[in-house]
Amino acid sequence: MNIRENSTAKYRFTIIVPVYNEEENIYTLEEKLKQFLPHSILSACVLFVNDGSKDDSLHRIDEICSRNSHFFYLSLDRNGGLSAALKAGIDACFSEYVGYMDADLQTDPEDFNLLLRDIRDYEMVTGIRANRKDSFFKNLQSKIANGYRRMMTNDGVSDTGCPLKVMHTDVARRIPFFNGMHRFLPALILLQNGKVKQTPVRHYPRVAGTSKYHLWNRLTGPFIDCFAYRWMKKRYINYHVNKDNLD
Repeated sequence: MNIRENSTAKYRFTIIVPVYNEEENIYTLEEKLKQFLPHSILSACVLFVNDGSKDDSLHRIDEICSRNSHFFYLSLDRNGGLSAALKAGIDACFSEYVGYMDADLQTDPEDFNLLLRDIRDYEMVTGIRANRKDSFFKNLQSKIANGYRRMMTNDGVSDTGCPLKVMHTDVARRIPFFNGMHRFLPALILLQNGKVKQTPVRHYPRVAGTSKYHLWNRLTGPFIDCFAYRWMKKRYINYHVNKDNLD
């Protein structure tokens, strides 16, 4: 889909925030992001992607965007999942760099500066959740899923599920998107011969709303997606143009 250049082109960094039924977190998220933007290493804006929420999320997003000049949003007609929301946000982004965070407030936007300080030298800088505040069972599921993914992809990333990442926008646009793609962002960057750095970030317990992940989509889904990635890796096309006469 071709999207005309928009307000994100005025900034160097766009923070994509996928939202699905997170009405309880929207106003707190607004305050956290408002506090961060003036301190961002790079001029930054926020792009909410409403992923077909059934609650009052869209109304509240519209409300906070109307009173914050650096906040924008787009709304999908139906719920497509995190990978679809990320693709929609990246497609609509015209800043030099793009990042994303979840709307559940388990990470802090202030930690984007930890990632941004190295983004010139890497195609992606991804967070690693230090001292995770999830339940033992949830941490165990994540540990199993991460271990299996590393074995299948050899991406060397210890916590691909951390919802705090920064990428070069032109690189992000070349990522082949599919359902479950968000679990393989570092591996997909590596397919482009890109470099990935891991940086510890803070992690907090969820205090409002409900998690969208459960045993099925945290374990079984990633196992199946790993085979899709392995199939695609063998067929991935990588090319670089070294000369042209196009205007």
